[in-house]
Amino acid sequence: MIINGSMEIDNKEEQEKYLRAKGRVDEIKKYYTHLVVYIVVNTFISINKIMRNMSNGETFSEAFFDFNTFAVWVFWGIGIAFHTFKVFGFNLILGKNWEERKIKKYMDEQ
Repeated sequence: MIINGSMEIDNKEEQEKYLRAKGRVDEIKKYYTHLVVYIVVNTFISINKIMRNMSNGETFSEAFFDFNTFAVWVFWGIGIAFHTFKVFGFNLILGKNWEERKIKKYMDEQ
């Protein structure tokens, strides 16, 4: 049942599922906001840097291929990569059910 745009849930287990799902959606939303800010801000910085270097006498290719133009992309990109792994998991590296297998292993050891 939906009331005023929010869900009213009777079962406690369903409430917990809903809260976990809502938290997951919030994490994904924050990730995409971070990604958009990364792209917009770095595009602005790069364009500004290229234009400034060109006004100082450099050619477009000299200004464009200067490492300083892309340094923020690289270092902030490392942060984006970590954020991606945090939100979407390490499935590419550790496999799809790695976390569940490890939890079961440690529970069995106790």
